Amino acid sequence: MAITSKIYLSQLFKEAVKYPTARIIIGHNHPSGDPEPSQADLIFTKRMIECGNLMGIELLDHIIIGQDNYLSLREVTNIFD
Repeated sequence: MAITSKIYLSQLFKEAVKYPTARIIIGHNHPSGDPEPSQADLIFTKRMIECGNLMGIELLDHIIIGQDNYLSLREVTNIFD
């Protein structure tokens, strides 16, 4: 059974727009302890990048926190290219 949580892009960008910023970093934890990105994590990150580009807000990274380590999607994927 997967543990999931819903967050909407509009919620994140609402906060980014509230404070004038040109760049953001997002992060979340995986309760399983494994920071390996899920397909949903990758899709969400790609959508964040696309929405940010439309709004002039660059997504610098998406960090996933595990039990004893973390993973930077910028470091392990090419979706930021």
